[in-house]
Amino acid sequence: MTSNDFLTFLEEGFCARDIVEQKINESTSSDDKDAFYVADLGDVLKKHLRWARTLPRVTPFYAVKCNDSRPVVETLATLGAGFDCASKTEIQLVQSLGVEPSRIIYANPCKQVSQIKYASAHGVQMMTFDSEVELMKVARSHDNAKLVLRIATDDSKAVCRLSVKFGATLKSSRLLLERAKELGLDIIGVSFHVGSGCTDPQTYAQAIADARYVFDMGAELGYSMTLLDIGGGFPGSDDSKLKFEEITAVINPALDKYFPADCGVRIIAEPGRFYVASAYTLAVNIIAKKVNMKEQSGSDDEDDGASDRTLMYYVNDGVYGSFNCILFDHAHVTPIVHKKPKPDERIYPCSIWGPTCDGLDRIVELCTLPDRQVGDWLLFENMGAYTVAASSTFNGFQKPDIHYVMSRSAWQCMQQIHVQGMPALVEEQSPGNMPGHCGCGSTLELPAKPCATRVL
Repeated sequence: MTSNDFLTFLEEGFCARDIVEQKINESTSSDDKDAFYVADLGDVLKKHLRWARTLPRVTPFYAVKCNDSRPVVETLATLGAGFDCASKTEIQLVQSLGVEPSRIIYANPCKQVSQIKYASAHGVQMMTFDSEVELMKVARSHDNAKLVLRIATDDSKAVCRLSVKFGATLKSSRLLLERAKELGLDIIGVSFHVGSGCTDPQTYAQAIADARYVFDMGAELGYSMTLLDIGGGFPGSDDSKLKFEEITAVINPALDKYFPADCGVRIIAEPGRFYVASAYTLAVNIIAKKVNMKEQSGSDDEDDGASDRTLMYYVNDGVYGSFNCILFDHAHVTPIVHKKPKPDERIYPCSIWGPTCDGLDRIVELCTLPDRQVGDWLLFENMGAYTVAASSTFNGFQKPDIHYVMSRSAWQCMQQIHVQGMPALVEEQSPGNMPGHCGCGSTLELPAKPCATRVL
């Protein structure tokens, strides 16, 4: 059992940022100032309640690929979420927490045969496809598959496009449905994904309309489809250009128009970053520094040269680690200085670099920061999505430890949802009354095991 397996209950009046401060203070007398995360699982709970209020007809199936940290998955399992798994390993993780196969969709349209057989052997029936070859593989390898046809969308306005790789056109959908009929396969519904970082909510409306067209097409062939999967693409922080509620304001009427509540179709989605992006704060330490001076112009101005100074900071996590999101997820990260600058403190143009020997390991090309020294800390917020899950140990640099926290009120709310279900809780929790970052308690293992050492 490692320290990462523990959940810290926040004392009354404390928040996740206080744990960041505590961990930094604990390192003051040591040279071991390794990068670390603080992850607020109470924030994951707040997102779950927000989802239930805003998209009441849509059941979330968390995209495990986004962040497969066991405490995150366990929290969502306790809350009753479903799971979008892309591989045998993700299925194993989710089922190791006692999640029923019916709460899993194997949402990878291109699967290895051995992993299809694994899903079959372990009761996972729902899975996506978008080609005839995939149908043939499933027909040979799974005795009771419940297939979901993934259709392509217009994701030209998304940051990360997915339809260039996955999704059947409307024209080919009919051919695939006909072929599935010949093979005796059960098609239960349609799925789509508008792309990560969707910037046009109308893309959802068009995709929902397209899905309705495929449902009607299936009905002509004798299929009675009962599942619509509207995929992901939902923002995970409130500083995104397109707000979550702007998207749901388009989705809800589109669902009511094309899939009314009495139509007998279950609606699910595959949110990932929505749940975890804002829950994680990363603290990195400055391990090296370089001062670059511009060529002097010969001015007689009695300046100390500060205006001609640019700073290069090197920190102990980089693009091969947590900041892989810059390369793979088109993320733009913003550093926050840990020590509050003095009112008259100068700021300088800076660049921030990771610890590896690769020249590509640049986190921030240009920003402005006060002059900081080796041993000082920088913080990065909204670091929970597509960061730890895709990080490596290139050059031997280890992944940061993760410290999980939650307020007692959030914990109690989560346990109540686990016992009573969501409807009652959603009615009770107004936006101003949702479990926040503050509460009281001790340090426990997740989810409800004997007390460990008190932290605060």
